[in-house]
Amino acid sequence: MPTLFDPLTVGDLTLPNRILMAPLTRSRSGATRVPNELMAQYYRQRASAGLIISEATSVTPMGVGYIDTPGIWSEEQVAGWKLTTRAVHEAGGRIFLQLWHVGRISHPYFLAGRLPVAPSAIAPQGNVSLLQPQTPFTTPRALELEELPAVIEAYRTGARNAQAAGFDGVEIHGANGYLLDQFLQDGPNRRDDEYGGSIANRARLMLEVTDAVTSVWGAGRVGMHLAPRGDAHTMGDSDPAALFGHVAAELGKRRLAFLCAREYLGPDRLGPQLKAAFGGPYIANERFTFETASQLLAAGEADAVAFGKLFIANPDLPRRMQLGAPYNEPDIPGFYAGGAKGYSDYLPL
Repeated sequence: MPTLFDPLTVGDLTLPNRILMAPLTRSRSGATRVPNELMAQYYRQRASAGLIISEATSVTPMGVGYIDTPGIWSEEQVAGWKLTTRAVHEAGGRIFLQLWHVGRISHPYFLAGRLPVAPSAIAPQGNVSLLQPQTPFTTPRALELEELPAVIEAYRTGARNAQAAGFDGVEIHGANGYLLDQFLQDGPNRRDDEYGGSIANRARLMLEVTDAVTSVWGAGRVGMHLAPRGDAHTMGDSDPAALFGHVAAELGKRRLAFLCAREYLGPDRLGPQLKAAFGGPYIANERFTFETASQLLAAGEADAVAFGKLFIANPDLPRRMQLGAPYNEPDIPGFYAGGAKGYSDYLPL
């Protein structure tokens, strides 16, 4: 039976272990949204991961919804990301860029006064993350049918720019209540055109984006991130098993490098069904420990596990796991604080 320390082939790559670094927003790009040397240092430190999946990175200025997160739409951002890819490769690592559009999880503050866009004009509950004073989400503007090709092209351009920046591949962010997930689930998607209503219609934008991205990279360098519980940003679907089963099967037909799902262990999880429907490498993510991750692999319910907070606090996480060494404690106030503290100052063994 496989262990976390065994190699794994995902698409065109062979990973040296199955301990992946999950995408983790850290808000270190500054107001320019251009990646910098501090970020390169942070990712270099974690290059022993089987695969690093970068923090979510916006493919268009209209896809931004958080303070100081990076982009991949400009030449300056491509140049900035080259610092990171070079650093990771020099340290022997592999890194995919996560392509992101937040959709309605934004505010005019980030969008030069414009309304966020979404499948339907339905506001999520809650407040905009990290924006002070506390600011509720606004009601977004529903995207017109004729605007959707430009959204798809923004992902294609982001994929090309990721290639120019030296990444090993890309992961499409289809999870956590952001734009593609908003189209997917019938809670936030009330459209009555070919992008709403039936499961096939609601999955259409995600699959068209997937086809655009694979036209750049080839399927063997592209992964997808899903969140089948719909437990973020006021999401929800009337039949998640049917919906996500359809998506997994369609992605499997496209022979993507991997499917990753943010779904902690619990009685209502869909992971085993999604793995079977997808038919390729399946990566589990959320709240896993070394023990639970090992059990999942031994049971054949995942092929690798992506770790988040453990990788924040432990840049040498695979080594610590192999040695059974204690973990550093995460500096939670430093998650989004800016600067090196709580970011690149965690000590290895």
